[in-house]
Amino acid sequence: MSGLGNTAATIRDYDNRHYLHPWDALWLRGEADRTISARAEGIYVYDPTGKRLIDGPGGMWCSQIGYGRREMADAIAEQVMQLSYHSPWNTASEPSAMLARKLAELAPGDLNNVFFTTGGSTAVDTAIRFVHFYNNRLGRPEKKIVLSREKAYHGSTFLAASVTGKERSQSWFDMDRERVRFLPDVNPALRPPGMDMDSWCDSKIADLEGAIAELGPDRVGAFVAEPILASGGVIIPPPGYHRRCLEVCRAHDVLYISDEVVTGFGRLGHWFASDDVFDVQPDLLTCAKGLTSGYLPLGACLISDRLMERISGPEHEDVLFSNGYTYSGHPVSCAAALANIEIFEREALLEHVRAVSAHFLARVHALRESPIVGDTRGVGLVGCVEGRFSGDGDRLALDREFGTRIDRKCEELGLIVRPLMNMCVFSPPLIITEAQIDEMFDILEEAIRSVAREHR
Repeated sequence: MSGLGNTAATIRDYDNRHYLHPWDALWLRGEADRTISARAEGIYVYDPTGKRLIDGPGGMWCSQIGYGRREMADAIAEQVMQLSYHSPWNTASEPSAMLARKLAELAPGDLNNVFFTTGGSTAVDTAIRFVHFYNNRLGRPEKKIVLSREKAYHGSTFLAASVTGKERSQSWFDMDRERVRFLPDVNPALRPPGMDMDSWCDSKIADLEGAIAELGPDRVGAFVAEPILASGGVIIPPPGYHRRCLEVCRAHDVLYISDEVVTGFGRLGHWFASDDVFDVQPDLLTCAKGLTSGYLPLGACLISDRLMERISGPEHEDVLFSNGYTYSGHPVSCAAALANIEIFEREALLEHVRAVSAHFLARVHALRESPIVGDTRGVGLVGCVEGRFSGDGDRLALDREFGTRIDRKCEELGLIVRPLMNMCVFSPPLIITEAQIDEMFDILEEAIRSVAREHR
């Protein structure tokens, strides 16, 4: 482009000076000097010098089919030339209609109503707005409180951020605290000594029942849950937890929202984890990320027939669900999603994930042998290695130091990790092979050994 340079130094300078990144560290404004991703192929990302790095987090939990897929480029280009945009307010398109039908087929239960959004945050935002709309239409304007969990992450739009419970991610933004309540952390690693998993599950269900009783069923509109609390550190609730939560919600006419922005599209070896893994058919389900494998932005909120039937039909004449986006059901993004799903089916990626998961998890859990690893967790192709430096001092500072040092060493050795304070999370492209899993964790093991020696 005229007037702009494209050397690595120039790109880094432009980035430092002009690009306000998500979760930008303002004390480093202008000095972040981030690694530049120049190109990518398969499970690897390359910097401008040609150095190859394994993409351990799979982009942002989203690069399911890997990078550089020619069939994705072709599908996107063809749709651009066929129909690059249409207004979802007054016309329909082939890609959005076909994708809506496909998602309805893949989703659990009667989630047959698909509202397209721009990503995961706007999908969750839409789900919560639907809860408000639904209860207003039923003459229950007080039934609006949304229950969530500590450590949950649901997005960064106003409503999605309001139901996010990551207390270590200090925010200077305003949130809706009047209509949101947080239940205690569900992480089984926090259960008291001697408490078995069943008893821990009982206590977590009691959290939910107690909150509904205290607030009043007439005021609680929904419970929003991630099948796996991903950004919270890959927290896996105890067996039976989600099913029992759904039963409590049904008993009190509280809507159950399953946030599958991370777990949807193969991460746990199924299209969606809610029913196939956790025996839950939610009232609303949100998805994004793996829906297009990150090739283009797209999200969706799926709503059950049971809910829609109560608020639609001739008796609801002149009632509009006045929520939407200029890019709802964008035809190019929907074409990308359809091509992505075709690749999943043709290459049997769900079966592949189930086949390699045991090896992936074995490598994750083997890292517990290190004296600076406090815990490991995982399911499917998502895992977390939680570090813990010994010693006195500010625990938050120590945890940040662990993440920073592991991050730097891994990148030096050819691996991208995504440190969340002291936790390294992994969600590699689903196409990863067992040999590549070994390559990834061999690097992480070496990095952990190196940092452990330096910390003595």
